[in-house]
Amino acid sequence: MSNSKRYTITAALPYTNGPVHIGHLAGVYVPADIYARYLRNTGNDVLYICGSDEHGVPITLKAKKEGVSPQDIVDKYHAIIKKSFEDFGISFDNYSRTSAKVHHETASEFFKKLYDEGKFIEESSEQLYDAEANQFLADRFVVGTCPKCGNEESYGDQCESCGTSHNATDLINPKSAITGNVPTTKVTKHWYLPLDKYEKWLREWIVEGHKNDWKTNVLGQVKSWLDDGLKPRAVTRDLDWGIPVPVEGGEGKVLYVWFDAPIGYISSTKEWAAHEGKDWEPYWKDKDTKLIHFIGKDNIVFHCIIFPAMLKAEGSYILPENVPANEFLNLEGNKISTSKNWAVWLHEYLQDFPDKQDVLRYALTANAPETKDNDFTWKDFQARNNNELVAIFGNFINRVVVLTNKYYEGVIPEPNEFSDVDNETLEKLRKFPSIIASSIERYRFREASQELMNLARLGNKYLADEEPWKQIKTDPERVKTIMYVALQIAAGLAVVCEPFLPFTSKKLNQILNISENIAWDSIAETEELIAANHQIGKAQLLFAKIEDQEIQAQLDKLEATKLANEASTKVIEPQKETIEFDDFTKLDMRVGTIIEAIKVPKTKKLLQLKVDVGIDVRTIVSGIAESFKPEDIIGQRVTVLVNLAPRKLRGVESQGMILMTDTPDGKLAFIEPENDSVANGEQVS
Repeated sequence: MSNSKRYTITAALPYTNGPVHIGHLAGVYVPADIYARYLRNTGNDVLYICGSDEHGVPITLKAKKEGVSPQDIVDKYHAIIKKSFEDFGISFDNYSRTSAKVHHETASEFFKKLYDEGKFIEESSEQLYDAEANQFLADRFVVGTCPKCGNEESYGDQCESCGTSHNATDLINPKSAITGNVPTTKVTKHWYLPLDKYEKWLREWIVEGHKNDWKTNVLGQVKSWLDDGLKPRAVTRDLDWGIPVPVEGGEGKVLYVWFDAPIGYISSTKEWAAHEGKDWEPYWKDKDTKLIHFIGKDNIVFHCIIFPAMLKAEGSYILPENVPANEFLNLEGNKISTSKNWAVWLHEYLQDFPDKQDVLRYALTANAPETKDNDFTWKDFQARNNNELVAIFGNFINRVVVLTNKYYEGVIPEPNEFSDVDNETLEKLRKFPSIIASSIERYRFREASQELMNLARLGNKYLADEEPWKQIKTDPERVKTIMYVALQIAAGLAVVCEPFLPFTSKKLNQILNISENIAWDSIAETEELIAANHQIGKAQLLFAKIEDQEIQAQLDKLEATKLANEASTKVIEPQKETIEFDDFTKLDMRVGTIIEAIKVPKTKKLLQLKVDVGIDVRTIVSGIAESFKPEDIIGQRVTVLVNLAPRKLRGVESQGMILMTDTPDGKLAFIEPENDSVANGEQVS
């Protein structure tokens, strides 16, 4: 970029009812961080802000469940999230929280201005009410059937199955999430933002004005909302946790979290400005400032319709230049779920892989869900590290540094005359910053990460083709030029990898003994990035190979989570009707051994078994074929109900029943004698 510009970059405020996981990172924080770092490296005035979203019903529900206050919940997770971001290298200029005094004041002032200017509609309406809990059932305090898709576990504000936003009164068969009671209705007063008044303007501004530069998934969702017709949306709620409504008649009410939360970007900017002794207003009110919102697809409606309508109603703020929302990231083929603990939590990842922040950044970027939902797998994570970061990037740097130390004691040699190959290679190097920049500026971070890797490939190919380890014996003067050129590529990599791999960039600068960062644009503009006669350091591995057992440990952790979830949802059959002791004594159960097993033709579940039960060998048909192969159960000790009346199954007379049980993973298991010395025919009592 030739001319410096001002950018305000926001990343969606993480909700403080749990830690941050890889889905959040891939969808929002890693792409936003790449963008912010790139813009800083190209000389722009960048403010990258975020903060914890600490109001709303899920927090109060979690607090009730754990028997603590909502403040206890938000304090706990704010600390975890903030430290995780810092340790992971997310370069926020300010990370605030919506429970901060500056935010309460900013949100209250924003509401009051719109209220005083008559921008709200004031309405009394019947809302769902739980008499036992003595409170209105806003948002997630109520669950029921979604009126659009039929999902029976839809929340009162949004259906997580189809993504539709609605009011709690729209739910079919609503139930209180507090007591489980069927709610009644009660009249209450709220203030609404009349979104329908902004519908024409929104359509012109987004659908027409940004049809060529906004992502198709964002435009598609916005157009769908507009085509359905916008309706007034409540900006207040009957709750006791949140920002009190600052006008007469607002007693016992708070600002609706989706009115309050995006204002958190503005209050975080104010907090930053106060710390830095700067003016916050140019970052939100100067028309030359570019405002970019990084969000996940579930937040598109709030950042493209509701928040812009709020800003338009207020009148003095700039509107977003772009909202590059990503799709969702799944984990090992299943949707990431906080409630089911099906996630890779950032703070846990940092404990297990304390020096591999950049590996996760790279793996998430190379597989970013930019245009469709993508799947994170631990095997792919391992492959990205071992086959790309280690084998391509790390391998090139290691060869260059080792050879420079071996041949020249770490001093960069003076080059001799450049060959055509040298000139072509240096020319390719000079083009990479603009290639990578073009991808970043179009929010194609996955593409940009692969161009970065292509620069490392260029270095590897150059060394492999020129073979300095061979030429050192026959043409040592030529090798000086080869190593000089290779070191220019290494220095270029230190620059352009910084947005993607900040820890690696810092380490590479230390290895190359570069004290002042090389400017991004200088790669294309200068002949020499790192000078001849400059002393570099000793070789260090940039990346370490990840072994199979490290990956297996992560897969085992997920498998344990899966089994725990299945066990928690498994329905235990109720007790059958009471029998007399004499009925029980009629059962004749004996130890037996399976001596023959074949599949019953044209069936999926049935095996025909020959079982030695001591008193005789009998045929038993058992529905276990989906759990066991016939050849695997020959010799299996079993417990058999031998005096069950014979019954024909698929033309075969079954002369007993083998007793089985279910395992936690849904498979069948034999009930067998613990002592191998128990003989066939022994009774089980």
